[in-house]
Amino acid sequence: MSYRLPTIRVTKVFSFSMAHALTNHDGLCKNLHGHTYSLEITVAGKPLEQPGHPKAGMVADFADIKAIVTEKIISQYDHSAVINIEDKDKYGINDQNTKVHYTNFSPTCEMLLTHFVHMLHSAFPENISLQTIRLVETPTSWAEWHAEENR
Repeated sequence: MSYRLPTIRVTKVFSFSMAHALTNHDGLCKNLHGHTYSLEITVAGKPLEQPGHPKAGMVADFADIKAIVTEKIISQYDHSAVINIEDKDKYGINDQNTKVHYTNFSPTCEMLLTHFVHMLHSAFPENISLQTIRLVETPTSWAEWHAEENR
């Protein structure tokens, strides 16, 4: 190729179901309820310039992104409940029969996103940088994190 390859962003979208409760909320979300979340992960890097290599021309193999995000987030949080530890006894959840994550924060979309950012921040190879994560709680409501705003 006669020109320098640009930095490219690639995005993989995931879907999972999760319940949560915002105990101190002044609306319906104070009740235990669930969503089918969409999690969009965007990474950036330069396409691999190694002709004949199985990953040639790729910033990141979508299968590799899927494996990382599935291991770190989806396999843990899909079909689970996320509850603030202070509310452990409030909802009558049996920990032995239910996949529950207790947090030290109110599990809002924003705080869950922040938690997921920390889980993924150093999960990708050195040549790939985490750029954006969007956690979509409903088709009209989401939270986003951008690397450039958090340096």
